[in-house]
Amino acid sequence: VQLQASGGGLVQAGGSLRLSCAASGRTIGNYNMGWFRQAPGKERDFVAAVTWTGRMTDYAISVKGRFTISRDNAKNTVYLQMNSLKTEDTAVYYCATSASGLLRRTEREYGYWGQGTQVTVSS
Repeated sequence: VQLQASGGGLVQAGGSLRLSCAASGRTIGNYNMGWFRQAPGKERDFVAAVTWTGRMTDYAISVKGRFTISRDNAKNTVYLQMNSLKTEDTAVYYCATSASGLLRRTEREYGYWGQGTQVTVSS
C-alpha cells in the first residue's frame, strides 16, 4: 500500500484544515487507519484512528472535540478535519494503516506509512 498525505499548509490559530490520505496499490478497506504527528524535536505521537468500517474512532485527548477522522473506502481515502487549530498543533502529519482488529495508539501497530504533510499554525 502506498499512502499519500496532503492538505497541509500554513493557517492562523483558530483556523481549519482538512488533511487527506489517499491510498494506492491496494484497498485500505480492510485496515483500520490512523493519523500521527511529529513536531520538531519531538517523538511522533498518536492523533486519531478509525476502524475499517468508519463506525468507531479514537482521539488523543489533545485533539478531541477539535479534530475529526473519517474515511471513504470507495475513494480509498482517509481524512482528518482539523478545526480550532492551535500553535501546538504544528507538526508533520502522517497517516498509516493498522492490521489490528482494535483501534491502536502505538506506532508499532501500524504497518504502512505515508510521507507526511506539514501543518503550521501561526499565532
